[in-house]
Amino acid sequence: MQKNVLVIYYTQTGQLEDIMKNIAQPFEDKKDEYDVTYYNIQLKKDFPFPWPSDVFFDTFPESYLQIPSEIIPPSENILNKKYDLILFGYQVWYLTPSIPIISFLKSGYAENLLRNTPVVTISATRNMWMLSQEKLKVYLKKMDAKLIGNIALVDRHDNYTSVLTILRWLTTGKKEKSGILPAAGISDEEITGSVKYGKIIENHFENNNFAHLQPDLVKNGAVEIRPFLVRVEKVGNKIFTVWSHLIINKKEKRPLLIKFFKVYLMAAIWIISPVVLVFHLLLAPVLWSKRQKQKEYLQGINIK
Repeated sequence: MQKNVLVIYYTQTGQLEDIMKNIAQPFEDKKDEYDVTYYNIQLKKDFPFPWPSDVFFDTFPESYLQIPSEIIPPSENILNKKYDLILFGYQVWYLTPSIPIISFLKSGYAENLLRNTPVVTISATRNMWMLSQEKLKVYLKKMDAKLIGNIALVDRHDNYTSVLTILRWLTTGKKEKSGILPAAGISDEEITGSVKYGKIIENHFENNNFAHLQPDLVKNGAVEIRPFLVRVEKVGNKIFTVWSHLIINKKEKRPLLIKFFKVYLMAAIWIISPVVLVFHLLLAPVLWSKRQKQKEYLQGINIK
């Protein structure tokens, strides 16, 4: 009897779709054993791509506060199946799973699909995904989903270069190398190579043994932790909490506050972030042990 595999994702650029299809390929190659279904989450009112700058920054408070939009319901074909494995792809907006992903998770359809089902989460981000994954873990736990693995693919360029390339990509649609800037996003080599993670997942799934799946994925490069960025995320979450509530609560001043937030965010990236880096380096000898434990936790799938 075939086993049912569901591949869930939302994509604007096509990058995450390519990754999800590559990871699902080992299951597709065994059609006599697996029936693979794809579910591309769609909003009733989708966001534009490329993004006008004002629209991109205006999504901040709803993104960070996890305020959902209405989604187009999954097809009856998707809803009427019981799945043996779910590959769950997502991207991060403002240190939080994107609005389309949150909208699906809060839709009611998610709980029916995810409950009591093994789930592998797969993120494709610029570089800061760690605390967003913690937020996603909470949703999965509440739905009684069984998180068995996590893959986090990132832009390997330095933090400041990737800021420039991602903004160029989001606002102009240009991903390719231009001038002194490299191509944006996850490299083509990593996207193509992500099929290896599908082979690892399929191997553990075939043997019905997930106990060592995450260590196996980590060993093969599926999760990279940069301690400095974890610290940046923690600071960013505190700052975003203040700004998001301020903008939501001051509706009449929203356009002005969004402009102030945009200026503040750019200043935080280019001025505050380097200061955080300096302190991170200075405290490295003192906090080495603590950071190692933090790294091991974030590479895993448990939830505190």
